[in-house]
Amino acid sequence: MEKEFTERELDRIIEMAWEDRTPFEAITFQFEISEQEVIEIMRREMKPSSFRMWRKRVQGRSTKHAKQRQDDVDRFKSSRQKSISRNKISKR
Repeated sequence: MEKEFTERELDRIIEMAWEDRTPFEAITFQFEISEQEVIEIMRREMKPSSFRMWRKRVQGRSTKHAKQRQDDVDRFKSSRQKSISRNKISKR
């Protein structure tokens, strides 16, 4: 069963997926979807050429996968995350 998202949520998922320093785990935390589901959303919502460019860009990128990040990078935050639920960082 595929989870339904509002247009705003879809836009935010796509934006977070494009951001170099936002790991897939951050998207999973906020939207409760897997990396594979993010890829499927990107494939469905983007033009084929844009999707291919995005996949080439993020494939193997250490900043997109928390396990591949340096140990001293333990956060994810964007200026737009304040209004999104489940974001504990913005509630400090």
